[in-house]
Order: sequence, then C-alpha cells, then structure tokens
Amino acid sequence: MRKSRLSQYKQNKLIELFVAGVTARTAAELVGVNKSTAAYYFHRLRLLIYQNSPHLEMFDGEVEADESYFAERQNHINGIGNF
Repeated sequence: MRKSRLSQYKQNKLIELFVAGVTARTAAELVGVNKSTAAYYFHRLRLLIYQNSPHLEMFDGEVEADESYFAERQNHINGIGNF
C-alpha cells in the first residue's frame, strides 16, 4: 500500500497471513498490531483485489439455467420448543 504507518515488515507479514487465509484477529496477534488495524488492512487488500479483477467480464453474455429446484417452505419449524 502506498501510505501506511506500518513498517514494511509488518505489511508483508499481514499480506502473507491474508494469502494464507488467517483471520484478521489472529494476524493482528501474530504481527503485533491492533485487531482493528489488521481488519482495516485486510479490508483494503480485498478492495484492491476487487478493483484489479476482471469481475465484470466474467458475467458478460447470456445465462441459461437448465433445471431449477425450489424446496417447499417448512412453516412448522419455527424455533426451539415449537412442535
């Protein structure tokens, strides 16, 4: 990222943990930053991925569904204790 108060080492560790699929909270503990800082950094990484991905091209064109199954709604199961 361009502007960040985090050291380059901490930024690289957060990116490494992001790619590994570690949660922001766990990454914060491992790197030694606040959990909100790690969550914000992960959010910014997701935003950068979204902005640089060809997400609109993937859904270009016509979509056809051959078969669809819609299950019946079960009204008798409302919660705990309702028989």
